Amino acid sequence: MKITEIKGQIPDKLYQILKKEIKELRPCQEKAIKQGLLQNKNLLVCTPTASGKTLVAEIAALKNILEDKGKAVYIVPLKALAREKYKDFKNRYGHLSKIAMSIGDMDKSDSYLSEFDLIITTSEKLDSLIRHRAPWLNKIGTIIVDEVHLLNDPGRGPTLEITLTILKQILKAQLIALSATIGNPEELAKWLEAELIQDNWRPVELKKGIYFQGKVEFY
Repeated sequence: MKITEIKGQIPDKLYQILKKEIKELRPCQEKAIKQGLLQNKNLLVCTPTASGKTLVAEIAALKNILEDKGKAVYIVPLKALAREKYKDFKNRYGHLSKIAMSIGDMDKSDSYLSEFDLIITTSEKLDSLIRHRAPWLNKIGTIIVDEVHLLNDPGRGPTLEITLTILKQILKAQLIALSATIGNPEELAKWLEAELIQDNWRPVELKKGIYFQGKVEFY
């Protein structure tokens, strides 16, 4: 699918950014569009690393923000990843939307976030914001969950599960969940009430082999 095929389906300001970098959408991005990304459908994108999952989430978030459908929260498992995403999104979309990162004090509602459009946070911090009844939560229009397979993590999993359960109950928001490794994608998609996007395409072919006595034999 050519990027020109979605012109008119996304805000022009977003399209102008994408067309400078992209001529043709990757398989998971094309599948996401065909399965309702631009029609506010919930999606679970389960594809290999570097296959283009993040752009699916970016399109959903920025489209909804620019169309005044609400804020976007981008949930990541680690503070370091939050900082990385904040830097990347700020550089790319900072002129289109107000971007903030919230990963700090768990005893504050961070009311200043009401002034921002795209908020990058961890599941633990978002759980804290919910418990402190942050006044801007009901303005969320897009929920993005990176590394959603961590629902199965004994440490972080319960917090993420409870947070998503609450958000699903209190909001009518588009949910985009991303992961490279999910053992039960159909079951998870059903729980998330999401369309399942699966694809094996990756930018660099992955080969398996055995290294022995200085040589690698691929199979």
